[in-house]
Amino acid sequence: MAADTTLIILGASGDLTSRLLLPALGQLLSREPNRSVRLHGAGMEDWTDEHWREVVRKAFHTMDADDAFASVSETTYSQADITKAADLQKLLDDAEGRPALYFAVPPAVTEKACLALSDVTIPEHTILALEKPFGTDEASAHTLNTQLATLVPEDQVFRIDHFLGRSTVLNLLGTRFANRIVESVWSADDIASIRIDFPEALGLEGRAGYYDAAGALVDMIQSHLLQVMAFVTMEPPASLDQLDLRDATSAVLRATHVKDDDPVANSRRARYTAGDVGDRHFSSYVDEPGVDASRGTETLAEMTVEVRTARWQGVPILLRSGKALGVGDPAVTVTFKPVRHLPDGFIGENEPSEMVFSLGPDTISLGLNINGADDPLDLERVNLSAHLGEGALKAYGEVLSGILDGDAMLAVRGDAAEQCWRIVQPVIDAWRKNEVPLDEYPAGTAGPASWKA
Repeated sequence: MAADTTLIILGASGDLTSRLLLPALGQLLSREPNRSVRLHGAGMEDWTDEHWREVVRKAFHTMDADDAFASVSETTYSQADITKAADLQKLLDDAEGRPALYFAVPPAVTEKACLALSDVTIPEHTILALEKPFGTDEASAHTLNTQLATLVPEDQVFRIDHFLGRSTVLNLLGTRFANRIVESVWSADDIASIRIDFPEALGLEGRAGYYDAAGALVDMIQSHLLQVMAFVTMEPPASLDQLDLRDATSAVLRATHVKDDDPVANSRRARYTAGDVGDRHFSSYVDEPGVDASRGTETLAEMTVEVRTARWQGVPILLRSGKALGVGDPAVTVTFKPVRHLPDGFIGENEPSEMVFSLGPDTISLGLNINGADDPLDLERVNLSAHLGEGALKAYGEVLSGILDGDAMLAVRGDAAEQCWRIVQPVIDAWRKNEVPLDEYPAGTAGPASWKA
């Protein structure tokens, strides 16, 4: 029986495929054994089908998904240059059911392949799945989107942001829209600030070639955290259908700007020097293999934005991410305004309430001031928390599920990708002009000592 979908992984011999895509596919097929999928790998390496099958088998094993291998045990591999129309045509001609091309290759290769697809007869309903970054600025993203629009309809283009497959990001939707007590206070009337922070203990991990040209601002804030922010701040959609949901996130991104249109006052950057994160020693970033110190690439980036709508006017939203950091947890922190009046007589803790969505481990917590156990007038802080678990699927499992189902709910729409570049461009320009100093911090710390929390 023919498969419903043929998943064609372009760049099958690369790290992304073996480390993330194949394990996620194994987990998905293990949980949903009735899925009808044919798997084909294509890459520059001269691999045999048997070698490819062993790569797939080992990747499935890492997720305890050995049972799922039987469903793709006839998977095949072909050596192909995906920047050539003839090679792409053969891959599509050999597909069963709906083809899904997953570009697990560098962005420059993806762009060349998309140009080559202009000379290919593309079957109806073909899905194109592209990894970030989408372009190198707003103009190049627009050019890429224009090219994609000549190939397939927008709802068949999946710009992948695996952050949107994280269970906690998805839980933002449930917490916001399924609880009146939350949605009724989700605006500038009651919220003082929002902070979206993603510190990483990891360093370059062999990605110097890409990272040194991108930096933390593009690698994380432009590519991921702005999408998370859109989930936090969007207006309630009519449904979770991909059209309604992506209309809502795109609308809020169009209203997002650097705070006060002042990138110098509302952005900071730094890079790590030698230090230890746990028991791991890091050399200074500039001494890492593959790094060009003259580029002045940042490994820690901050920017503050605002959403210019009636709901969010005046609420600062801090986006922050960095590498080789030893302090801090990935989280979305919503800080509420203080009470309008605290009756005289109370003493003790009186900090504003906070709702924190931890991005690992997956928890939601609410910080409240309550009466103390010993003295009812002595307020003390408590945190009410709920452990959400890791979700049934890893982030890339959710991504692949959407691709195989043809559901673009968690894919980034073309206009949203362009807006994310527009939002960060003033900061990029200010940094290129050296209007914002490039500070330093020892690896394993929370960031530069001169930065206030």
